[in-house]
Amino acid sequence: MRSIPLTFCAAALAAATLVPIPSALAESGSGHEDSRSRATLSVSPSSVAPGREVDLELSGCKAKEAKGNSDAFVSEVRFSAGNDRALFAEASIRSDAEPGDYDVEAICKDDKHTKATATVTVVHRERPMPVAPVHAGGGGTAVLASETAEQDGPGTTHEVIGLGLAAVAAVAVAFRSVRRRRPAAD
Repeated sequence: MRSIPLTFCAAALAAATLVPIPSALAESGSGHEDSRSRATLSVSPSSVAPGREVDLELSGCKAKEAKGNSDAFVSEVRFSAGNDRALFAEASIRSDAEPGDYDVEAICKDDKHTKATATVTVVHRERPMPVAPVHAGGGGTAVLASETAEQDGPGTTHEVIGLGLAAVAAVAVAFRSVRRRRPAAD
């Protein structure tokens, strides 16, 4: 007798967990139909230094023309048709772009003005420096030379030591000249 309420509860629990799944699948199914008409944008390379160029690829755009823009770009870019139903463009990164992530937006010139977005990361890379000085004219030591040129000159301690050594040298020269002037006692 106790098995009937237990079976009923198990069936109710199974029905409650399975009911939301078909409704979730129905909603996501309609989203897949829309995704076929959506455009996608890719940026290569995704990380780039200022002053360099990136390649943009826009796929899923029904039109044969599109334009793209980003705060990292020197100017607006125009996409041209490629061989794979995709549109391509090259964009130059501003030389004064700060490091960080920048949004890139492309707009198809179709009746819906389909939009696609991507992200490009601007990174600052320092020039590589040699580990040891190069014997070819100091190319690798130029930075080190500029750092030593910025250092302060000799301080008070160096001046006192220099004056002390000069005084010792002056006294030594004076004693030696006095000794040469004396006649030898016979």
